[in-house]
Order: sequence, then C-alpha cells, then structure tokens
Amino acid sequence: MIYEGESDARGLKVLILVSRFNDLITRKLLDGARDGLRRMGAAEADVDTAFTPGAYELPFAASTAAKSGRWQAIIALGCVIKGDTAHFDYVAGEAASGISRAMNEGGVPVAFGVLTVDTLEQALDRCGGKHGNKGAEAASVAVEMARLAAKLKK
Repeated sequence: MIYEGESDARGLKVLILVSRFNDLITRKLLDGARDGLRRMGAAEADVDTAFTPGAYELPFAASTAAKSGRWQAIIALGCVIKGDTAHFDYVAGEAASGISRAMNEGGVPVAFGVLTVDTLEQALDRCGGKHGNKGAEAASVAVEMARLAAKLKK
C-alpha cells in the first residue's frame, strides 16, 4: 500500500503562528499562507492566526497548540536575519529544533516557514519575490502532512 497526502484543505482546522519580529516580511508570509490555504479549499472560518513576539517564541506556541487538539495542522512563520552577533544562530537554531520537537511531541504537523537568511533582500525574495512565497509553501506542506497523518492513523 502507498500512502500520500493531498493538497485539499477543505474541512481542515489550521492554525497559523506568526512572529511579529521582522513584520515587513512575516506579514507577507502570512498573506501567502492564507492565500495558499484558500486556493486549497480552506474555509476562512477554519483558519486561525496567532502572533508571537519573535521566532524564538514560536516553538512554545506550536507546542501548546499541538497539544490542545484544536487544530489538524499548524504553520509556523517567522524571519530571522543574520546580524553581526551570534544571536542569529541561537534564535534560528532554537526555532528550528523547538518547532520540530513541538510537532513530534504534539502529534500534529507543524510546517516550518521560518526564513533564516543573511540579508533583508534574501528575505524579500522569499516572501513574494523571485523565490516565491515560503508562507504559501509552508501552507501546502501543512495540508499535505495533515492529510497523510489522517491516513496513517487509520
């Protein structure tokens, strides 16, 4: 037997978590995720949004949401831009490992839509510029994984 998820968001309850830090970028990622979900058939009433102060706080929110049982898929959106200090490494690393841990421990797919870039230009290219919108890509991943998870549980 072969199992695959589909890009059909109809009837799925989805939570989008958005970091407010680097709002210029994260709002565009949010717009991309919402548009992607709409294109996959999600009803607006089935899509919730919650904001965190920064990317570092996304794992806590993802873990809390995943354990609540309210959503079948979660999308975590943020943007960490490298600076002159090691702060980038800590924030980006903790966001990635924490979101992965939240998904595995909470039993709900959490799509990683956190940009980890060297420059603002790279971030702009990935939130609707020449590299597409990574928020829309994260939405697609979340839906496909939610559908696959449902099949694997049967």
